[in-house]
Amino acid sequence: MPIRQPLRFVTAAACILAPLPQASAFDLSGLTSQIGGAVQSLQPQTAPPPQTQNGAALAALSQGEVGRGLKAALSRGVDSAVSILGRPDGFNGNPRWRIPLPPGLEKAASAMRMVGMGAQADALTVAINRAAEAAVPQGKALLVSAVRNMSIQDAKGILTGGDQAATDYFRRTTHDALAAAFLPVVHRATVHVGLAQAYDRYAGEAAQFGLVNRDEADIDHYVTEQALNRLYQAIGEQEKAIRADPVGAGSALIAKVFGALRP
Repeated sequence: MPIRQPLRFVTAAACILAPLPQASAFDLSGLTSQIGGAVQSLQPQTAPPPQTQNGAALAALSQGEVGRGLKAALSRGVDSAVSILGRPDGFNGNPRWRIPLPPGLEKAASAMRMVGMGAQADALTVAINRAAEAAVPQGKALLVSAVRNMSIQDAKGILTGGDQAATDYFRRTTHDALAAAFLPVVHRATVHVGLAQAYDRYAGEAAQFGLVNRDEADIDHYVTEQALNRLYQAIGEQEKAIRADPVGAGSALIAKVFGALRP
């Protein structure tokens, strides 16, 4: 009956008990300015523009140096991102990385808090994030393998492709395999806390009323995608830090390769 529908919505939300809780082909010579014509002997010498210096520095790097330097930097990024996220409170304890409830369930959580069930609503968020924290370490070997198997074309594209280039590369080459590795870990965590069935039952009903998107109606897939998005973002931020301060990476090779990108 119409009067019962809101009560039924809050009651269904309360059933979620829960703890579980983001190249184009590169031609080195193309970066070097092509200077044509003869230079008059008496013409004052001027320093080449920054891009010419930049191109000359890149052109001086061997393919081996580009590949080794980029792989070293990305390996560090993977190590750092996994250690940041794949530990207790890596997601849940950091507002920047915490996985929120799907918008539809946030509405339900608000309703639960209004009737004195805030603890249960908070437990659901914790449970979602705990599942992500447990899953992330399972992906390290796959990410390292993607770095190891990177082609020289991939390395050059990432090196000159900007801050999102590495994230795009990892997403393209590891997403499906990582999702397959994450799902069983996430599922075990959701089942352990009795979350999966309650969430899926509620979210499936909520999806019929447009309260939850269809791609959010399965808790395991939702947590997996949210964890992957944040893992890729964290790797990208580690790479961005190296680009900003290559010397600070503490590696002569990384400093040489990424330093060649600086004006």
